[in-house]
Amino acid sequence: MSVTIDRRLLIKASMLGLGALSIPGAAQILGGRGFTHGVASGEPGLNSVLLWTRYVGSGDSKLRAEVATDAAFTKVVSGGEVTARADADHTAKITVTGLQPGAWYFYRFIAPDGRVSRPGRTRTLPQGDVSRFGIGLFSCSNMPFGWFNAYGHAAARNDIDLVIHCGDYLYEYDRGHYPTLEETVPGRVIEPANEMVTLADYRLRYASYRLDPDLQALHAAFPMIAQWDDHELVNDAYIDGAENHSPDREGAWSVRKSIAQRVYREWMPVSDAAYDSFQIGTLATIFRPETRITARNKQLNVGEAVAGRGDLAKALTDFRDGAWSDKDRTLMGADQEKWLYDGFAQSKKSGTAWQILAQQVIMGYGRFPLNAAQWVPSNAPEMVRKTLAGAVAASQAGLPYNMDSWDGYPAARNRLYDAALAADADLVVLSGDSHNAWGYNLGERGPGQGGVKDRVGVEFAGHSVTSPGFEAYAKGVPPADLAKALRDVNPGMAFCDTSQRGYVSLDVTPQQVAGTWHFMRDIRTRTTALSGSHRMTVQRRAKLLQDA
Repeated sequence: MSVTIDRRLLIKASMLGLGALSIPGAAQILGGRGFTHGVASGEPGLNSVLLWTRYVGSGDSKLRAEVATDAAFTKVVSGGEVTARADADHTAKITVTGLQPGAWYFYRFIAPDGRVSRPGRTRTLPQGDVSRFGIGLFSCSNMPFGWFNAYGHAAARNDIDLVIHCGDYLYEYDRGHYPTLEETVPGRVIEPANEMVTLADYRLRYASYRLDPDLQALHAAFPMIAQWDDHELVNDAYIDGAENHSPDREGAWSVRKSIAQRVYREWMPVSDAAYDSFQIGTLATIFRPETRITARNKQLNVGEAVAGRGDLAKALTDFRDGAWSDKDRTLMGADQEKWLYDGFAQSKKSGTAWQILAQQVIMGYGRFPLNAAQWVPSNAPEMVRKTLAGAVAASQAGLPYNMDSWDGYPAARNRLYDAALAADADLVVLSGDSHNAWGYNLGERGPGQGGVKDRVGVEFAGHSVTSPGFEAYAKGVPPADLAKALRDVNPGMAFCDTSQRGYVSLDVTPQQVAGTWHFMRDIRTRTTALSGSHRMTVQRRAKLLQDA
């Protein structure tokens, strides 16, 4: 089944009701009546898809969802009644059923007074043999740093079937914190001005972001599979705390964590499932785990581990062989690990070509070059210089620099690698979090962890939509020199770009996965122009990234 897609209709609709491109104040963000923040769809199945909208009435409002095979809605084939609940911030979600596999549809919502939402476009997952499937991969969208040009570029494409957002959909910081007021792009002012802590804070921040026209256009163009990382809650979150949460000032972590999860599920086109999988016919199984707050142990801190120790080399060795190598450390927990590892085996046994793990943080092993301390200018913030000095010291002991990624949980990564190998999986890992673009050949386990024993799979790690990367902290160092230095000390690193923003698109076929990093020309002005791209492929059974 196929329908004609009118891209002009969707692009035009993305601008309806938005007025000027500058972000309005808090009263305008939440105070209007009617359909306020567009539409979205997510978590598609063979015969179903979840639809989302927000409608503000005097209280609860009963809406009618319509799904049609044509943009004019002359052939309505599914839908249903749904309530935009006042106690859910006037958001509404409905899973519509009875759809055909692998088909594109249009959808909209109708209010009690006859007002109609903007239209959206979505699709179901295919079944049987699938010759090609397109995926868009996004992460790390900090609105004050710039325009969401990556969203706008992707929304205008016709070769994407599904988008995956693997976290940091928004950021929790107070206005002027990250970025500073001087760095903030005009017209990209967030609400509320304070850090989001309360229920009202989290809701207003989502409302602020979701007025962005390019984000609305992306949601209206494709179904999304989404998972939070840390900033949807607070920086460097883990099961019972976070780096940026102070219980004495901000209350119990359990309360804040509960609020963050509640609002995420109100505002995003997601179900309440903490983790899930999605089947793309015989082509691929997409696994969407939760690696942040279900069971993740607190991140290790190299600086704290060696503080006060006279013999730095011995202190680092003790840390490497002790806390860092602890076999009980986990990102997902035993129950979720079993679900994932059984899923690898079942997917492969069923004859599915690819096992795609769409998760939050970098899996490939990353050391810092020993000369990295020279990258940071003397007038850099003290925190930046201390962090870099610690990363260099860790590298002297063979340790990775990012303890918030899989590098900080080597035993958990080893278990995942072993499960993928046992299943003979064709593993493709998708990730975000770091703000930079990386391509990895997975298999390196690190000092004391078995070295590089096998090719396990590959990783396409996406760069950020707007959040700054290495270029913000290594000013004056040519990006090509920085990338070469990183690749020289990391044998599994097949590609990196440390200076540009954008997104990744993937073409999945039975014999090959091709990933392209798209680099936006600018984020401080609103434009969908690209500065370039880089494409790499992995052939089935090869488990090796190659330039295309």
